[in-house]
Amino acid sequence: MISGAPKNPQFRFRLQITEKSVDSFGHVNNASYLSLFEEARWAFGTQNGYGFKEVQEHQKGPIVLEVTIKFLKELKLGDWITIRSEILDYEGKIGHIKQEIFRDLDDAHPASTAVFVFGFFDLRLRKLILPTPEWLKAIGY
Repeated sequence: MISGAPKNPQFRFRLQITEKSVDSFGHVNNASYLSLFEEARWAFGTQNGYGFKEVQEHQKGPIVLEVTIKFLKELKLGDWITIRSEILDYEGKIGHIKQEIFRDLDDAHPASTAVFVFGFFDLRLRKLILPTPEWLKAIGY
C-alpha cells in the first residue's frame, strides 16, 4: 500500500445537466453518467496539477480498469449536480476512487454512486506503472 492516507480526501465538482446528457425519456442516459464522472476526475487532476497537459508532457496518466456504478435517482435536463470524488486507496499499481452524484436540492442522498478501479499508465511503454510522486501529490497522497 502507498504510505499515508489521502491528504485531501474529497473533491467537489459542480455542473448543470445539458441536452447532450439526456435521452428520449428526458433524463440522464446511463452512458452519460460515465462522462459526468470522467469530467469531474479531469477537473480534480487539473486543479491539483496533473491534467491533460501534464499527461501529454510526461506521457503518463491515469487509466480506468473497472467500474461499478449504481443508478439511484433520476437526473433531468437543467438539474444542477455536485460530484464528490474521493480516493479510497492505492496499493502498488492499483487504486480505487469513489464518486457520487448529488442533486443540489437533495444533497442528503446520491443520485448515482460509482467505484472506479484505476492505475497509472505509461503511454510509451503501453503498460501500468507505479504512480509517480507528481501523480500521488495530485490525488492527495
